[in-house]
Amino acid sequence: MKHRTGDWYVACLFNTMQDTHRKAAEHHELAAHAHRTAAEHNEKGEGEAGSWHAERALEYSDHAYKLAKEAHNKSGKMESL
Repeated sequence: MKHRTGDWYVACLFNTMQDTHRKAAEHHELAAHAHRTAAEHNEKGEGEAGSWHAERALEYSDHAYKLAKEAHNKSGKMESL
């Protein structure tokens, strides 16, 4: 079976989309871990450490959102092929 150039493009786009979804999931997990750590510090009355971890959680969450949005946009491109 011969592969057309378009087939190669779709395969690359699909792999990139999968990688972007995986990275988004990793950042969601990092955000969740940072949120739990922030909560633990806050429960112990360690407000400064809790705030630091909450800031990290926000950064991870924002990045996860951007990656998920990028993956979603790439999946839309695949539907139009």
